[in-house]
Parts: sequence; C-alpha cells; structure tokens
Amino acid sequence: MTLGRPARLDGSGRTDHLMSTLVGVVGVYRRLSRFSGKRRPPVRAVDRNLPLVVEAVRPEAEGVVSLRLKAPDGGPLPRWQPGAHIDLVLPSGLVRQYSLCGDPCENDRYRIAVRKIGTASGEVHALTPGTRVTARGPRTAFPFVGGGPFLFIAGGIGITPILPMVHRATALGADWRLVYTGRSRESMPFVGELADDDRVRIRPDTEYGVPASGAELLDGLPDGASVYCCGPVPMIAGVRVDLGLTGAKAVHFERFAPPPIVSGEPFQLTLRRSGRVLHVPADRTALDVLLAARPGTPYSCRQGFCGTCAVPAAGGGSMRICVDRGTAVLDL
Repeated sequence: MTLGRPARLDGSGRTDHLMSTLVGVVGVYRRLSRFSGKRRPPVRAVDRNLPLVVEAVRPEAEGVVSLRLKAPDGGPLPRWQPGAHIDLVLPSGLVRQYSLCGDPCENDRYRIAVRKIGTASGEVHALTPGTRVTARGPRTAFPFVGGGPFLFIAGGIGITPILPMVHRATALGADWRLVYTGRSRESMPFVGELADDDRVRIRPDTEYGVPASGAELLDGLPDGASVYCCGPVPMIAGVRVDLGLTGAKAVHFERFAPPPIVSGEPFQLTLRRSGRVLHVPADRTALDVLLAARPGTPYSCRQGFCGTCAVPAAGGGSMRICVDRGTAVLDL
C-alpha cells in the first residue's frame, strides 16, 4: 500500500509537511519490519521431558518404597530446593506428582518415595532397576523459605517433602521442631533418618489409640514460628482449625489428596463438540463427572496447580476441571 502526500486541513490543497514526514517514517518502519521478520528464527517447541533410569528400588516402610532415579548417561540433573516435586510419567502413560525427598546437593540423582494405594502407585512399586521413565520438573508448589523458627508436621507419606526441609533447617542452624504421625511406626518411612533428640516427636496412632488432633500436633509451637504441614486431609483440616489459636508467623500446607468440596453448588458442563450436557452435583467435581463420561480425560494432581486437566472453554481461557466450578462450555 502506498500512502499519498497528506494535504493541509485548511482547504488550501497544500502539502502538510509534518504529516508527510510522519508518513515517510512509517514507510521506513514497515520496510524494516518486513526485513526483520524474514530473518527472525522460527519458534521452537521446548521439550520439558526429562528421561530418567531407575537406579534402585528400596523398601522404606510397610507399603512404601523409595526409588533412586538418575540420568541415562549418569550426568547432572536439574537442581531443586526442599519442597519440590517431579511429575513422573509412568510406562502406562499415567502421570503423578511425587515429592523429592533426597539431598538437594546431590545433583546426579533424585529420590522419591511412594505408598502403594492405587493403580499408579502400584505401577511405581512394580518398577525395577534399569527401567526407563520420564519426568517433568522439578517444580516447587511447596517452597521452603525463612530462617526459623520452624514447626514441621508430617503425616505418613507426607514426610517426603518435609524431610529435606528438616535437613536444610539443621544446616542453617535454625530452631526447629518436627511432629511426625502415622498409623503405626512400621508404616512411617524414613524414621531412621531423623535426628534422635527432643526436636523430633514420633507419634504413631497405634501407640496412642486415636489420631492426633490439630491442637496436639501444634503443641509447643515456638513463638513466631513458620508451620510446614503435609499429610492426609483430616490431619491438615485439624491443624487449620486450631492454628487460629496460635502465634504462627506463616503457614504452609501441601496435601496428597484432592481438597474437600465446601459449600459446593451444582452446575452444568456443555461439551461443545458433541453437544452433550453433563450435570455436576454439589458434592462432586467437574473432573469426577467428566471421568465417568470420558474415562480418558487427562488429569494428575487434582489440586489445581499442575495444569494437566486444564480444558479450553468458550469465550477464551480454560477451566481446571479438578478444582474450578461453574457452568461452562468446554472444547470437548
């Protein structure tokens, strides 16, 4: 397109020299932008997959094994901080998140621990040394920050993200306490890796007769402490309820189960491609209903942070079907 010389607005028909200059600048800019665009390198997709090999499988407690993972060539792996996890892609294609529970200073191997409670965890337990798997990450949704004092609360397999935090707090010389609870001492992994002193309290339910209450787990909380809590939903719920009576400075949680639905409302999902309408009850998630209708619907963490289950929605944006609620038209 060629731009003519602009005329002045006074009706004289004479050329507006200022506007002519601007037209010239715009023309030069457009020619340069075409030249620049031709030389711009193509955008390349980023491969976020991390190939790994199972180096060792070791029993850690009743129903719990740890896996040591390394790069196929034995080279260095991406660094991580306490609280980080990896997305493990299993040979079947299932994807699950597992906290890294080794030493962050060891950059040539990762360690995870898995309790056998379902299909994916059963597949992990069946892995053998030499098996190749794929990981994504590490990523941190449960960051360890601050200089103490700290109160760590772990329930069962929830010790996995807490363990590196305890070791880091020790290395920092920080004031810390750990309360570690579980069904029984035999079911609690990594007890032998914890300090044998009054900073650590091991609290198996079988020795006390009942699960610990939130108030009991928070007993002895240092003034101004940061609380890090990871474990089953009932334990976290108890701690949340009783935290309001404490002087905690900051509170951090990570759960290994979907968050409970509180005061949920029913809604509808419309699947755009098929026109099918699904009714989601008040006590179920969109993911639950979609899995019944479409068993192959992808999902992973069920807590809204990994993005695996995000589905494009009409009007732009997407819906995290594991946690988001509300009537929507999905591109399915």
